[in-house]
Amino acid sequence: MRCYFRSNRFKHISLHTPISIVPLRFIFAIETPLQSYTVTPPIKPWPQRLFPKRLVAMIRRQQNLDLALQIFHYAGKFHPAFSHNYDTYHAIIHRLSRARAFEPVESLLLELQDAGINCSEDLFITVIRSYGLAGRPKMALKTFLRIQTFGVRRSVRSLNTLLNALVQNNRFSLVHLLFKYSKSKFGVVPNVFTCNILIKALCKKNDVEGARKVFDEMPAMGMVPNVVTYTTILGGYVSRGDMVGAKRVFGELFDHGWLPDATTYTILMDGYIKKGRFTDAVKVMDEMEENGVEPNDVTYGVIILAYCKEEKSGEALNLLNDMLEKKYIPNSALCCKVIDVLCSEGRVKEACKLWEKLLKKNCTPDNAITSTLIHWLCKEGNIWEARKLFNEFESGTISSLLTYNTLIGGMCEIGELCEAARLWDDMLEKGCVPNEFTYNMLIKGFLKIGKAEEVIKVVEEMLDKGCLLNESTYSLLVEGLLKLGKGEELFNILSMIISNGAVDFKAWHFCRNSLHAQIYPLRQSGGKLFKALSCPEGLAFHVENVLCVMCPLECTNFLIKVPAYYYVMRVGGFSKLDDLSFRWDGKRLSLAAARVCMKALSSTGILGHRSAQLQ
Repeated sequence: MRCYFRSNRFKHISLHTPISIVPLRFIFAIETPLQSYTVTPPIKPWPQRLFPKRLVAMIRRQQNLDLALQIFHYAGKFHPAFSHNYDTYHAIIHRLSRARAFEPVESLLLELQDAGINCSEDLFITVIRSYGLAGRPKMALKTFLRIQTFGVRRSVRSLNTLLNALVQNNRFSLVHLLFKYSKSKFGVVPNVFTCNILIKALCKKNDVEGARKVFDEMPAMGMVPNVVTYTTILGGYVSRGDMVGAKRVFGELFDHGWLPDATTYTILMDGYIKKGRFTDAVKVMDEMEENGVEPNDVTYGVIILAYCKEEKSGEALNLLNDMLEKKYIPNSALCCKVIDVLCSEGRVKEACKLWEKLLKKNCTPDNAITSTLIHWLCKEGNIWEARKLFNEFESGTISSLLTYNTLIGGMCEIGELCEAARLWDDMLEKGCVPNEFTYNMLIKGFLKIGKAEEVIKVVEEMLDKGCLLNESTYSLLVEGLLKLGKGEELFNILSMIISNGAVDFKAWHFCRNSLHAQIYPLRQSGGKLFKALSCPEGLAFHVENVLCVMCPLECTNFLIKVPAYYYVMRVGGFSKLDDLSFRWDGKRLSLAAARVCMKALSSTGILGHRSAQLQ
């Protein structure tokens, strides 16, 4: 036997080249680290003996979701003699789907399918429900359709879960379609709960007639409508504003031997309230109590808000107290409304007592409730009582910007600028970023005590923080500074705003109009504020011997002093504005700026009908 090889492959090898020889002991030693290699478990101590039930407990107990997934994978791949079963897969998929971590969920479902492990329908119900809550109805439907590929038979439970997910995502037509073909296509026989979901979908679609048709056909399908069915139909009529139809369904419920529950009464009451029939709503509440049906938290909320709307603070307060006695926790909006109505009727002390009661009932008032109470205390002139309340509240939680704004505004109103400044510093330390309202309150406070220089500092900080001035800010500046005779300071502030480029043009136009309206009757110390000119392109006004021209559209501002060395050079005739070329310090001005200049100069009589040099 002969061996052939190409000699050019070994051209680089010399006969005298030393060949390194690796001892065999090193080759065999390579296997040793591989044999002793171990993977560190994700948690310590890791149990020596592991059973599926124990792994399920470890997964459920683990707060870190990523770590829970690592525990699952480590157990399956590296723990000796351990194999996953349905319970371990269900535990991790349940946690992941509730956290909306759907990518690993889909991977685990594929693993489960490949492993051939017997499954239960509960696993898929969990995933379908989670997809529905996450706003992914297509994936919910896809999960339902693939159930049988896992060797699991679909039942009415998974169908109802899917239909509920579709209703949550407003896929009402698809609900009707799936219901129609549930038996022929999926082998699932609908039950009364399925019909209730379909009726809910049709009512939400505003097809109450279609819902009523399904309702009437239920006995023929071997189903008896229950309280939920009647309540759903009743809700459909209420949503449409048809209280006659709602009352008719309410009567049918009694006629068929059912008793309405708290939800039924609440929906009927809410319908009457929305129609402005408050007396009828109260009658329903009384009937509810006569029939021994206890109101729930939603019932209390509906009727309390109705009393507040009717400005009946006493009844609203009594019901809220009743609600607290029954250990229901009212939401923030409801408490705010009751406190607001009490305070608007001058019952601020009772509102404060309610606040204290909420604390005793372990129903900690949030920022909205506290801000409402502080607002009314400030409005009543009880600023320091509001400050005391703020201190009590602050000790238990972090105050919001709304709360700080309310109290800072109150302090500025009474001229307590030092206290307002302390609150400002405290707010910044707590990480609350001031907004336009906060700055406006400070500007208003400083204007009230005549400190124009402090106003300028506030505006400077406002611009540094990137906070645009709104209409309220401009209104405060124009009215306040001109009233103090600080026209020059006003011009400096407006110039600073334009130079900064922080111009909200809607607010600027408001400022322009406001200044135009304010400027005529006012006088400045040492001179007069003369005629102002405003046009879409900008603003010009005459202060003493200074003509102030502003053109925010071009982010340009300039001062024309009389006398000054600005030139209007004739390029052509005066038939068009384009024929004029304005120059300032040798630079050509934009057309918009030139237009403002020309109108301003003409209005003050400086510019004649011919080109001229300003001396």
